[in-house]
Amino acid sequence: MTDLFTPYPLNNGVTIKNRLVVAPMTHFASNSDGTLGEQEERFVGNRAGDIGMFITAATLVAKNGKAFAGQPEAIDERHLAGLKQLAQTLQNQGAKAILQIHHGGKEAVKDLLDGQALIAPSDHEPSGAKAATEDEVLSLIQAFANATELAILAGFDGVEIHGANGYLIQQFFSGEFNKRDDAWGGSLEKRLKFPLAVVNAVVNVREKNQKPDFIIGYRFSPEEPGEHGLTMADTFALIDALCNKPLQYLHISLWEFSKKARRGADTNLTRMELVHRQIAGRLPLIGVGNLLSGQQIREAYATGFAEFIALGKAVMMNPNIGTLLKNGQDDQIVSTLDPQKADHYGIPDMLWGFCQQGGQWLPPVQGQDWQPVDL
Repeated sequence: MTDLFTPYPLNNGVTIKNRLVVAPMTHFASNSDGTLGEQEERFVGNRAGDIGMFITAATLVAKNGKAFAGQPEAIDERHLAGLKQLAQTLQNQGAKAILQIHHGGKEAVKDLLDGQALIAPSDHEPSGAKAATEDEVLSLIQAFANATELAILAGFDGVEIHGANGYLIQQFFSGEFNKRDDAWGGSLEKRLKFPLAVVNAVVNVREKNQKPDFIIGYRFSPEEPGEHGLTMADTFALIDALCNKPLQYLHISLWEFSKKARRGADTNLTRMELVHRQIAGRLPLIGVGNLLSGQQIREAYATGFAEFIALGKAVMMNPNIGTLLKNGQDDQIVSTLDPQKADHYGIPDMLWGFCQQGGQWLPPVQGQDWQPVDL
């Protein structure tokens, strides 16, 4: 675990050229109808050089799940041309293009839903979301399958199922938000049913299209707050279930690579180490978490707790970070954002506005106090 530029063979015969991944980044830059936006294309247009896999921003699978303005969509044929262009833009830079597929559930924004009702696993009073009916549950699963079909037609190398960050799939898995007493909730086994049904639906699309080299990954968050929130023990059960599926990788979502577990496992160990131990070599793991400097990136990889290292904030500030790392030019990697930079690093206008204000989910800004979120 010393060379980030060692190729990695996935279990479906596809080789990833190195261990660097661009993490999915919310860019707020797609057109209002979810098609490829000009600023979105500019943002990804020079950030995939010397990168193994590039995972796109969370891409919406159904209108009633839109979670932020400027969110990309993969819902129907009108999105296909832009998806093709996006895949080609990433592939032309030498990276595998992975479309992250997403639904917000209770985190969707009512004003962005074109009048559609907000739905979730169970009634959720703070957001006003209503429990999905059986037919709606099946329709949601099919929406992920449909987005996968569009990804294949568009020429993407794969999809990543977004089961993290408190969005729909995680809501179904979480005892904090899934209060159902039918086949889709209650016991841990029943709460696993929806995530695994989505995986099965996505895999079935790959098989139907006879595309064994199409990559399928799954992103998850290992713990949640709340009395009934997810624990490491819950996540171990999810990992075991996912490792029995024909996936190519797992991707953990963390604010900090080195954060220790809170509950459900040895709290003296980091979540990264615990998750990697549980996977036990069955699938490669993508690790992530506020890795901003060359030293931090290389040290994270050297732990051996992740086969791939994903970068988000670092890529926002350093579009050519893959090349800098490859050439050993770590001293040229920028780890704080200059709010006066004239070209805005090629960051879309709305996102740039957020960056200038500063925030824990964004890169550190020169002259502003910044600490990673303690989650």
